Amino acid sequence: MTELAFIALGSNIDPETNLPLAAARLSELGNPIAVSKVYQNPAIADEPQPDYLNAAFLIETALDPFTIRDKLREIEADLGRVRTADKFAPRTIDLDLCILGDRVLDHELLSLPDPDLLERAYLAVTLAELQPDFLHPITGNRLDEIANELQKDTELNPRSDVVLKFYR
Repeated sequence: MTELAFIALGSNIDPETNLPLAAARLSELGNPIAVSKVYQNPAIADEPQPDYLNAAFLIETALDPFTIRDKLREIEADLGRVRTADKFAPRTIDLDLCILGDRVLDHELLSLPDPDLLERAYLAVTLAELQPDFLHPITGNRLDEIANELQKDTELNPRSDVVLKFYR
């Protein structure tokens, strides 16, 4: 059985290079369906750092959530991501499984849907572009409703110069 996987991409170390490289690898997880625009937004960190570029992919996959997570971590490592204790450290690439069908999961390694989706505009807006009428598995709200609410008080700037493609 296949499910829709909503995957968030982010980078603030050479993002114009790293986002397209990561996007090219996501077909390893299944059949790519859609990709969002790329947005620039300020980093969430205690220390100043470059802005992030963020986007999202929608993939149809038969993989289980932990296999998807492991494959995303493998792609991150291949693109030079080094994980540190600082969860807001600059990074070459950040790949997160945010939604997998209607699954709800609360595990030390993975939470579905990603709780940040209800708090971070860069996640909500990019995911809503993929399938605006998709219902959040816990709240029942449409993704576009969540995005519209969070987008009111944020700095998200579309970056039309950075276009991601999906590969089959």
